[in-house]
Amino acid sequence: MVHRLIFCFGALLVAGLAAPIYAAERQKMPPILKIVENFVRSETAGLPGRVSFNLGTIDPHLTLPACRALEPFIPAGTRLWGQAMVGVRCNEQAGWTMYVPVSIKVMANVVHAVKPLAHGQQVGAADIALQEADLAQLPGGILTDMDQALGKTLVSNIAAGQPLRQDILRAPLVIQQGQTVQLQTQGRGFSASAEGKALAAAADGQVVQVRITSGRTISGIARPGGIVEVRP
Repeated sequence: MVHRLIFCFGALLVAGLAAPIYAAERQKMPPILKIVENFVRSETAGLPGRVSFNLGTIDPHLTLPACRALEPFIPAGTRLWGQAMVGVRCNEQAGWTMYVPVSIKVMANVVHAVKPLAHGQQVGAADIALQEADLAQLPGGILTDMDQALGKTLVSNIAAGQPLRQDILRAPLVIQQGQTVQLQTQGRGFSASAEGKALAAAADGQVVQVRITSGRTISGIARPGGIVEVRP
């Protein structure tokens, strides 16, 4: 009887000690949130404009084994922009992975049309203005500098208040198809030039092909004034 009481007392003692030990071995959520917060702050440091973010909530019923080697990561095919997810993996034997929702805002000055602009119209200073907006809520290629739009031609209509994108603008042509152009090349200690006809229209900085008098076709970089730069 005495032995049985000792055994029962020992079992109760072990059970009583096991509960807090077991509880202590569960992963606490605040360290995970802190790791994610630091990770997002570091990864978004190079974004344009003013970045702010909020971490979403984690299921309070989620229980994971404690881990001392936590690693944050961005899931494949996603980016830290708008509504996103940050993964946290345990690199110890427990080997679990979880995800924390993150809401990211990137407030920056965006180039907007101040009035309706038509296809083929060249953008002037009176046509556009800067207005703060959340880049994370806008499509890619949005302009944030007015100089990126000035002097360029629209390839589609745009309504007043609409942000300008790179894909709806075209640099003005500096060379027309069939135009007589001057091919120029320069190297160390020498320079040469020749005349030819452009086989296509081109904007400043674009590659254009030119046929010279011998019938040979040469490629070069279009420049204003009917100049085509040819690399030696």
